[in-house]
Parts: sequence; C-alpha cells; structure tokens
Amino acid sequence: MSEFAEQYGPWALVAGASDGVGSAMAAELARRGLNVALLARRQGVLDDVAAGIRESAGVQTRTLAIDLAAPDAARDVIEATADLDVGFLVYCAGADPRFAPFLTGPLADAESLVQRNCMVPMQLCHHYAQPMVNRGRGGIIIFGSGAGFAGGPNMVAYGASKAFDMVFAEALWTELHPSGVDVLGLILGKTDTPALRKLEHERGQISSPEQTPPGAAAVDDVVAAAFANLTNGPTCLVGPEVQAAAQLMASVSRNDAVRFIAQAITATMGS
Repeated sequence: MSEFAEQYGPWALVAGASDGVGSAMAAELARRGLNVALLARRQGVLDDVAAGIRESAGVQTRTLAIDLAAPDAARDVIEATADLDVGFLVYCAGADPRFAPFLTGPLADAESLVQRNCMVPMQLCHHYAQPMVNRGRGGIIIFGSGAGFAGGPNMVAYGASKAFDMVFAEALWTELHPSGVDVLGLILGKTDTPALRKLEHERGQISSPEQTPPGAAAVDDVVAAAFANLTNGPTCLVGPEVQAAAQLMASVSRNDAVRFIAQAITATMGS
C-alpha cells in the first residue's frame, strides 16, 4: 500500500463519490493510503461517506458539494483543491436518470449530460494531469459505458457522451503513458448502483429499490477490475456482458450495430 501511495498520492479526487461505484472507489483509494477529496452534489451524503472513510482508513478527507452540470463546475473544483497535491483523478459522475427519448425532454437535460460527461472531465484532466506529468507519476480513471459503443434509443446524449469519454481516455493514455501517468478508460455495462435500482424500480422492472437488478455487475467487482487493470490501459471492459457486446459490435457494420442496440433495448425495456 505504501508503494501505491507513493506512486499515486498523496491526494485522490473522486467525482461522483456520494454512492455506488464512486464511493466504493474512494474507499479503496483510502484503504491504499491516499487522502481523498469527495466530489458530488449532496453535502450531507458526502459528509457521511467522508466520515466512514476516515473511521475505516484513517486518512484525510475533503468534501466538495458541487453540481458538475453547472457552467463553472470545473473552475469551482480546481479552486476548492488548490492547496492539495492531487496524484489520482477518478471521474465517475454523469449517469442518465431519465432513459427517455431525446425529444421528450428539454434540451437542457441533454446539455447537462454533455457538460458533466464531456466538458468537465476534459477540463479537470487538463488541470490535474500536468503536475502528474511533471512528477512522472499519477493516475486517471474515466468511467465509460457500453452505451458508447453505438447509438441507441433513449440514450441519445448519454451514449454520445460516453463515446467521447472512451475515446478521450484512450487518446489521453497515448500522450501521458510515456510520462509515467497511468490512464484507464473503464467501460461498464449494467452495474448495481442506486441510480440503476431507482430507474428500474420506477419502470416496474424490479419490485423494490433494495433489489439487485437482474444481470447487473456488483460494485465490488467493478472496483476490483479498476485497480487490477490500472496499469493495463488504455481501456478495460468490465464484465462478460459488456465484453461480449464489444466483440459483437466489432464483428458487424456500424449500421447493423445500431440496429442491434435498438432491438435489444426495445426487447429489454419495452420502448
């Protein structure tokens, strides 16, 4: 653990740290000896996560209650961490809570997704990666999604933003890896998070928000994959389902891939 802290410390910044994969990533980084700055919208939830991390790992924490969809979000994050030596950046924010046709919601919803999933991670990486390169060490994990493999219904802006995240992480790896900075795009499929439970319960697909959605990967498995593959960038596909989907997408034309995604979503979600 001391070697990990020397390579990636002393501070980690985790965006999307209030629950699910983000809070689990923060807890694992703390267990490995890094102080953690926890970034999400809800101050009370962040305070609870921070207290648990301090009690279990004995590291320093800082909470940043910032809405990443706001126009000046990256600037606010950078200002709030100006006194911290951030050697590890995790960007795990940006889920789509609606899963609805593009034209049924206001344009502002799509713009918020692009802001959270594209603009802010790019801005934060530009800021925090330069000191990492200067030191010759550091790590960046950007969470992507199988939704970025090809366009599909009910996730027009979300899927496009996740395609951006995947290619951005891969391209960043090509530039930073020779300098000793590890970059990993972690591509998830269906994952057992509070957001997914809430969505599937609202759609009547599970009977309770306490129920694990069928076929969803466990958060602990996602975290384990992240750290097992940190130095194996640029991309890690987590779980057999998303791995199989990637192989299928690569074996057909893009037009057929889009048709397959549309059919699969219609069969699964009923819309």
